[in-house]
Amino acid sequence: MKRARRGPTPVGEMASAILDPVLRRKAGMTIGLVQAWGEIVGARLEQVTRPEKLVWPPEGQGTERDFRPATLVVACEGAAALRLQHQAGEIVQRVNAYLGHHAVDRLRIVQKPVAVPVRDLKPKLRSLKPGEGERVEAMVERIEDPKLRAALAAYGESILRRLPAKP
Repeated sequence: MKRARRGPTPVGEMASAILDPVLRRKAGMTIGLVQAWGEIVGARLEQVTRPEKLVWPPEGQGTERDFRPATLVVACEGAAALRLQHQAGEIVQRVNAYLGHHAVDRLRIVQKPVAVPVRDLKPKLRSLKPGEGERVEAMVERIEDPKLRAALAAYGESILRRLPAKP
């Protein structure tokens, strides 16, 4: 009998429960392999490679003895392809050790962008229009504490700089 869990469910478990069936159907592997990829390939290849999918050979007509291992398709940045190719045998062994059986016998390298570009999340600031700075100063002029007054004035100006300019 399965015991009910007490307390909140970790987000990682919920994400794995949702993503595992989709990833297994689309790519033939689990989220665990994607999450453990950095440990499998090492720090130098972690940022420039990504496991894409497991390509299993067509099923035979026979029994379990007809099992043939899959090919792991790995996306790789162009500059790291040579390093990945050089370490392919070791990576295949590590993937098989992670999966617990001889599931993969080779890598197929696909060159494509892997690194996710870092977006600049800083808001675009505009310069204050004439009169906006004076308006902010008028709002905070009754505050007695000079540090608080300066902080609130700076805050007000930063809010105005983020808003689109009114014509």
